[in-house]
Amino acid sequence: MVKAHVLVTGGAGFIGSHLVDDLLRCGHRVRILDNLTSQVHPRGEVPVYLNREAEFIKGDVRNPEDVRRALDGIDAVIHLAAAVGVGQSMYQVQDYTSVNNFGTAVLLQKLINRPVGKLVVASSMSIYGEGLYRSEDGSFFADAKRSLEQLTAGRWEIYQGNGAPLVPLPTPESKKPSLSSIYALTKYDQEQMCLLIGRAYGISTVALRFFNVYGARQALSNPYTGVLAIFASRYLNNKPPLVYEDGMQKRDFVSVHDVASACRLALECPDAAGFRINIGSGRPYTISEVAKEIGRVLHKEHVMPQITGKYRMGDIRHCFADISLARSVLGYSPKVDFGEGLEALSVWLVQQSAEDYLERAALELQSRGLTIG
Repeated sequence: MVKAHVLVTGGAGFIGSHLVDDLLRCGHRVRILDNLTSQVHPRGEVPVYLNREAEFIKGDVRNPEDVRRALDGIDAVIHLAAAVGVGQSMYQVQDYTSVNNFGTAVLLQKLINRPVGKLVVASSMSIYGEGLYRSEDGSFFADAKRSLEQLTAGRWEIYQGNGAPLVPLPTPESKKPSLSSIYALTKYDQEQMCLLIGRAYGISTVALRFFNVYGARQALSNPYTGVLAIFASRYLNNKPPLVYEDGMQKRDFVSVHDVASACRLALECPDAAGFRINIGSGRPYTISEVAKEIGRVLHKEHVMPQITGKYRMGDIRHCFADISLARSVLGYSPKVDFGEGLEALSVWLVQQSAEDYLERAALELQSRGLTIG
């Protein structure tokens, strides 16, 4: 692809700012549209880490005039702007659907009138619900679920009829979505809307399904951000990370540098149109492992994670990525080893201060009956 003038919505945020750096490094021109929401940017100011070579527009993706202005002269759009958080989405329904659904609708309405060559939209692994599973006899289960009865009893795994647990497998894009939170629903809507309009109006569109992204610049005082940042915030305040269920649930953690690279590859790849593509590391880690590793790199081994034995509505047991499609279509290959990524992250973390709002967020969920146990 020739060097493009790229609009990054949500470009002042965690993933967006790293993507801006990557795009500029590779010779693209960049414009950012971001409303500097207080949950991510408590002071409402342009963050000091944001690359000053990019043009910045403070504006809201829900405001048609802001979007029209941001699209002027643009060749391609990478749409990252979204409200993020599974738990919070279950009681801030209006906010999440406003930003994610309506905001995307406003962007697409403007793109109908002023098409671009490429649209990349950020989706999420949350749309899968539970990942893919296999039984003892080799049968695959793409719609595995846990009942409230078993969760109340603290039986966390997903079981076959004979009582044996199912085996989690890497989850491919072919798995049917199972939407277990408002956040997941909005992310699925975002990718569907973009792909649909892209096909109708000849805009080459790609949806990237991010797994658990970690790295520097994540909003540590946001109790609804990624689990790894939440754990780090607790350690920085000398408080134990709160681990739901038994801590043995498996997730896929991918460096923000690899995610930024994947977004740029999707932008530049001429053969990616119409695809929905997993972006992860392809390796599973238990939540307990991750909590302990963060404690180790921050030299907080004396602060032991607290296993709560509670379940949050919308949470799933196991989900980690099959990234074979990303490899074959985009030429994507994760470069950052998890251990090395955490060591690098710790250098940034020890320079940060973080307000710890996790207990308040947990009480919000509990007061609404959104936790069990």
